[in-house]
Amino acid sequence: MADQPTTIPPSQALDLAALVEYAEGAIVSRAIAENDAGTVTLFAFDAGQGLSEHSAPFDAFVLVLDGQAELTIGGAPLEAAAGQIVLMPANVPHAVRATRRFKMLLVMLRSANRPA
Repeated sequence: MADQPTTIPPSQALDLAALVEYAEGAIVSRAIAENDAGTVTLFAFDAGQGLSEHSAPFDAFVLVLDGQAELTIGGAPLEAAAGQIVLMPANVPHAVRATRRFKMLLVMLRSANRPA
């Protein structure tokens, strides 16, 4: 993956939660940075929406910006609320379900030790 420009302007403080809006009955996502090191994506989930169980070859950090969600990692559910961060380890199955509307920042880090 080649370096691509970010959608976030440099040298500005921005409200992350305000950069993505809720949509009724849907999940909205907005990639704000992507390069060889990884991706940074904002998500807004309406209540009851989710991502089914899957795994990724890279570590991913979920930072909950608003609301609350249930994350299931390796079969173990946990609740995460605004202001909390959770590591979803590489190659471990995980799922996301909005117990109420919530927004998250997902940071996926590619490792130089693993093939892309």
